[in-house]
Amino acid sequence: MTIFGDPIDVRRLFPAERRALLDLLDGLAPGDWTRPTVCPGWDVHDVVAHVLHDYARRLSGSRDGHRGGGFHEGETLPVFLARVNDEFVRAARSLSPAVLVDQIRHLGVQLDAYWTTTDLDAPADLDVSWAATDVPSPAWLDVAREYTEFWVHQQQIRDAVSRPGALGADLAEPVADTFARALPFALREVVRAEGTSVVLKVGGREWSAVWRAGRWRMGAGSRAAEVSMDHDTFWRLASRGVTVEEARRRAAVSGDPELTDAATTLLAVVA
Repeated sequence: MTIFGDPIDVRRLFPAERRALLDLLDGLAPGDWTRPTVCPGWDVHDVVAHVLHDYARRLSGSRDGHRGGGFHEGETLPVFLARVNDEFVRAARSLSPAVLVDQIRHLGVQLDAYWTTTDLDAPADLDVSWAATDVPSPAWLDVAREYTEFWVHQQQIRDAVSRPGALGADLAEPVADTFARALPFALREVVRAEGTSVVLKVGGREWSAVWRAGRWRMGAGSRAAEVSMDHDTFWRLASRGVTVEEARRRAAVSGDPELTDAATTLLAVVA
């Protein structure tokens, strides 16, 4: 087992998540497309365009080897991603909702096919920076990260139009399982004795990070702190749909307060 914990395979979930998204989009009224979302400055149309951009960029880069434009001088990864995402969304405002939906359908099946060719034990095409910045990511974590991206954006659209869905254990629990792999990175500034562990409980599941061999990693140890929250709070915290302070108000914590404070800063998006 690596520092990221036991591998997970979410590839079978992409078609089901996309079906739920397309069913949602097919049922939207014209006015729904202009409803604001939690993403600053983006309405529903913009978030859907961003999902299309994610599809197209992943196929272009990972399947086709096309890297496109690079970083501008002095750009950090968050600044680069914010810029290229905004550029695409602005350009896509000239596209109709029907065209966006059609392209998601068209590219989605191609992306499904690409995932089936991915060796999950190989190095990732794109490292997962919210899980570690000094250790290469495995492909399974990269793929799982992409799944969480699509699922979270679908939830943001659902929130905007007040249509809950895609919350069953089959689609939602793998999001928590993936986001939990950010726990060691959230704890990175806190040093503890060998074997000290922090337990994270979300719904009916739990994960732990342990201090071992000079770093935090996924694994069991001597429990020094515990953080428990419901699934809704956890995914919103990890994607910053709620603030750290709000998540702490909703969570139940016990044990070492420095560790619980660090654990509740968990972030599983690039920001």
